[in-house]
Amino acid sequence: MSFASHAGAGAGDQQHRCCSRTVHFVLVPMMAQGHTIPMTDMARLLAEHGAQISLVTTPVNAGRMAGFVAAVEEAGLPVQLLELPFPAADFGLPDGCENIDMLQCKDDMRKFLEACGALREPLMARLRQHDLPPSCIVSDMMHWWTSDIARELGIPRLTFSGFCTFASLARDIVYRNNLLRDLTDEEEVVKLSGFPTPLELPKARLPGSLCVPGLEEIREKIYDEEMRSDGKVMNSFDELETLYMESYKQVTDKVWTIGPMCLCHRDRNTMAARGNKASLDEVKCLQWLDSKKPGSVIFVSFGTLVSTAPQQLVELGLGLEASNKPFIWVIKAGNKFPVVEKWLADGFEERVIDRGMIIRGWAPQMMILWHQAIGGFMTHCGWNSTIEGICAGVPMITWPHFAEQFLNEKLVVDHLKIGMEVGVKGVTQWGSEQKEAQVTRNSVETAVSTLMNEGEAAQGMRMRAKDFGIKARRALEEGGSSYNNIRLLIQEMGNEQNASG
Repeated sequence: MSFASHAGAGAGDQQHRCCSRTVHFVLVPMMAQGHTIPMTDMARLLAEHGAQISLVTTPVNAGRMAGFVAAVEEAGLPVQLLELPFPAADFGLPDGCENIDMLQCKDDMRKFLEACGALREPLMARLRQHDLPPSCIVSDMMHWWTSDIARELGIPRLTFSGFCTFASLARDIVYRNNLLRDLTDEEEVVKLSGFPTPLELPKARLPGSLCVPGLEEIREKIYDEEMRSDGKVMNSFDELETLYMESYKQVTDKVWTIGPMCLCHRDRNTMAARGNKASLDEVKCLQWLDSKKPGSVIFVSFGTLVSTAPQQLVELGLGLEASNKPFIWVIKAGNKFPVVEKWLADGFEERVIDRGMIIRGWAPQMMILWHQAIGGFMTHCGWNSTIEGICAGVPMITWPHFAEQFLNEKLVVDHLKIGMEVGVKGVTQWGSEQKEAQVTRNSVETAVSTLMNEGEAAQGMRMRAKDFGIKARRALEEGGSSYNNIRLLIQEMGNEQNASG
C-alpha cells in the first residue's frame, strides 16, 4: 500500500530539504503501539526533510494507521507502507494476532517473536524488488534479524529502542558488565559504576530483570546485534540529557538524537489521530477541558501494556476523589473488570460527575496533555508518555510498573526535577496482573494534592517542566539540535549509499 507519492503542498514543502529523495529509509517497528507510534513519527520527520520512507507493517497494524496514512497523504510526504502477511497461524497464534497487545497471555510472546523473525525472507524479497534501493534499515532493537538483511544488501542497520539516553546508558552498563549475572535477591541494590551521576536501584528495577517468556533466549542476540549496528536513533534531544548523551557516545559509535518525535504533530487534529482511534468524543473532551481553569486538571494514564488489578484501580479512583482536584482518568480497555465497573456505577461516577472524566480505552493523549487546563500528569513512565509530558511542559507524578520505567522515573524525579514519586512498593511483571494494591488511596491523594497545589516544591517542578517544554520545541525548529541531527542522519545515509554504489 503506498500513498503520498505525489508532490503536494504541505509540511514536506515547508522544510528546507537537505538532500535528494533518493535517500531511502526502511523503518521496521515492533508491532506494539508504544513501539510503532514513535516510528511513525520518525517516518514523518524524515520524510519532511526529503527522505523516502518505507514503513514495514502487517495488514492488521496497517489498519490501525489510518490516521497516520491520512495525515501524511494530506501533507504530500514521500512515505510508503510496505505490508507483509504475518504468519500468526504458523506459530500457534490465532489468525490476525499481529500486535503484542493482542496476545492472550505472556507465554504467547515467544511465538510472536518467532513469527516476527519469519518476516526476514519476505522482507528481503520485497526490498530486492523495490524500485528504489534502500539506503539503510532503522529497526526496533527487538528485530535483531534485520541485521542479516542489512548485511546481505550491504547497507547500514540502525537500531531504535524507544528508550531515553539515560536508560540506554544504564542498560548498556548493566549488560556490558553482567551486573545481574550472580544476583538472586530481587531486592539487592545494584550500583552502576561508570554512570555519570550516582545511580543505584534494586535488581528488580533494572534492565534485564524483566521476565518475558521467549525474550531471555534472544536477549543476547538482541544486544549483540545492537552493539554491531551502525548507530542508534534516539527519541530525545540533546538539551534534555546532555551529560548522559556525552557518556553514551563514548560507548557506542554513532548516536542521532532526533526527538522529541511526537512534535511532528503540530495541530490538534493530527494529535487526536495519533495511534488508535480514540474511545471518546474528542469534541466533548475538549469542551469539558475548556470548562476547567488553566492548570487545574490532573491527567492519569498508564499506557497500553500495563495491567492494573481491580483493587488498585479502586484505590486509585478513591485517591483521585479524595484529592478534590479535577481529573481525566484513562482506564485501559482490557481493565474492564466487572467488579470495577460495578464500583464505578454504584456511586463513584455520580460523586465526581462535575470534576472527573473517565475514558475507557484509547485516549488522544497528546491532545489532552497540550490543553491549557492540564496541570499535572500521573504516568507509568513509559518513555513515549514521559517525553510527551515533557513536550507539553507538564510536571509529573511517577508510577512505574516494569522494564525501563523505573529508570525514567529516576530521570524525571532526581535529575530533571520535574516530577515526584507516588510511592510504588513493588514491580509488576509484564503480562502478570499485580495481585494487590501497591499504592494506597492516601498516597494518591497526597501526591495529587502536593503537585496540584501552589507550594514551593510544586512551583519549582512546574517552572522547570515549562522550560524543558520550550527547549523541546526549539530542538526541532530550523537550526535546533534535533533538526540539525535529522539533516546529518539523512546526509550520512546518502553518503553511505553513494559510497557503496
